[in-house]
Amino acid sequence: MKETILGVDVSTDNYDSLTSKLLKKIDNREKAFIVAINPEKIIKAQDDPSLMKLLNSADFQIPDGIGVILASKFKGGQIRERVTGIDMMLKLCETAAKHQKKIFLYGGKPGRADEAKVKLKEMYPGIQIAGTLHGYEKDQQVVHEAINQSQADIIFVAMGSPAQENWIIANKETLHPSVYQGVGGSFDVISGKIERAPESFQKLGLEWLYRLMKEPWRIKRQAVLPLFLIRAITSKK
Repeated sequence: MKETILGVDVSTDNYDSLTSKLLKKIDNREKAFIVAINPEKIIKAQDDPSLMKLLNSADFQIPDGIGVILASKFKGGQIRERVTGIDMMLKLCETAAKHQKKIFLYGGKPGRADEAKVKLKEMYPGIQIAGTLHGYEKDQQVVHEAINQSQADIIFVAMGSPAQENWIIANKETLHPSVYQGVGGSFDVISGKIERAPESFQKLGLEWLYRLMKEPWRIKRQAVLPLFLIRAITSKK
């Protein structure tokens, strides 16, 4: 089930229901594309038809942003739980370890996917990370061969948005994995190179505030939230 906020589809699934659906996709050898939705992306999509099309082409648009939850609540929708990109990735890693599904980590600086692999193996004993490849490999034939030879079921692509989503759309039909998720800087966070907001901020949906306190230059980006809420609440889309 999905809701539409300013023309952008947003899934109502929580972590458990989405994970269950993705496991079925893997078992049935079907493709599934996950994209994270936040207020900044929705506002940008208003003036960028290609971005709007990209976001709506995903199979699952997870509500990664407290503003999306608030907009749904104000409009009488059913989205009540944030599903963040990094936590969705970790949930899938946990599930993959339990169900013997293989994972591939693609993207980031040279060595970063390997560092994330080490941490994930510590976090989820038994996890099968079938391959890693940094995002600076230019030869797409090399990329495709590495991914397909791994026989991975799930691939996490860390290139930043929308580059990672565009890559997924362009390549997923010729690749082995069933589940595709763009994860931005998640390899950096998992490997410990970038500090995530404390859990107290995460639970309150205030990771944006923590980032703003640490990086005041983000104020221009964060200023989009009140604009988003006003437009989302007053719009019929």
